[in-house]
Amino acid sequence: MNEKRVLLDHGSGGVASRDLIENIFLPRLNNPILAQFEDSAIIQAGSARLAFTTDSYVVDPIFFPGGDIGKLAVHGTINDLAMQGASPVGLSLSIILEEGFTLADLERVADSIGIASQDSGIPVVTGDTKVVPRGKADKIFITTSGIGIVPDSLSLGSGHAKPGDVVLVSGYMGDHGVTIMAARSGLAIKSSIQSDSAPLHRLVAALLEQVPDGIRCFRDPTRGGVATVLSEIAEKSHVQIEINEEKIPVRPGVDTACEMLGLDPLYLANEGKCIIIADQKVAGTLLSTMRQHPEGQSGEIIGSVISLPPGRNGRVVMKTAVGGTRIIGPLSGEPLPRIC
Repeated sequence: MNEKRVLLDHGSGGVASRDLIENIFLPRLNNPILAQFEDSAIIQAGSARLAFTTDSYVVDPIFFPGGDIGKLAVHGTINDLAMQGASPVGLSLSIILEEGFTLADLERVADSIGIASQDSGIPVVTGDTKVVPRGKADKIFITTSGIGIVPDSLSLGSGHAKPGDVVLVSGYMGDHGVTIMAARSGLAIKSSIQSDSAPLHRLVAALLEQVPDGIRCFRDPTRGGVATVLSEIAEKSHVQIEINEEKIPVRPGVDTACEMLGLDPLYLANEGKCIIIADQKVAGTLLSTMRQHPEGQSGEIIGSVISLPPGRNGRVVMKTAVGGTRIIGPLSGEPLPRIC
């Protein structure tokens, strides 16, 4: 009998990942909070609204231009909280080490975690460490969880997009994905491309302060990239999202690497960027505020939300640079394993 097994594709963040969650975990763990499929869960705790998230990091290689697995873990968890408009207050840190991992490299990762935590202002308040025999892991795996406080009046979600809204991104797409591929394969890219790993909670707070109403959702396009996140929003909101290829910010070096390797920057991971769906009336204020912030200086409006044609499911359509259109679906397959 040919027994079905877990594939690398199941960790892609795309179609296979969602199938794994919906077919294996959701039927056994189903509850209204989990079923939202947002970057973090919103939990009512007495009079407080808490955002709670967890993520595991298995990136290969563990050190790369612009960061390492430790920096990535801190920033990734902070960003998952920020995407719900939460003010992060604390992180947990769980580390699985493989026997033989050098203490020098462990100190280097620990230094990076400490610096990222200090610079972001979000402390690591609890943790755990385990060591497994040689060959039972790959150097180091990290799991971080985080909690944050969500304002009572704030309601964000991937299902809130409405016709007439606009789509914004906070900067260049694909930097992290190309950086990891280049570092893993030894690919020589003649540019200074590096991972965009960065905490986004201050940017989100600044945007919410300037525009307290009119923002529908924030999402960080990590695994699966911009295409997968926008596809999820279109599906959950029952709308059509139209994006303009010429408006999507992509560095020339990323574009060149994608052409060489047959990749699409829309599906590449980002670790310090966010997508925003917002009312068109506040788009100008959002863009201006974003571009004044260190994490949003290259922000752009890349598209809009329209009503679905009759008989259509939620979808994403891109107007290409040559004047045509093409349907953009969620990631299918695993073009770049272990990017986070």
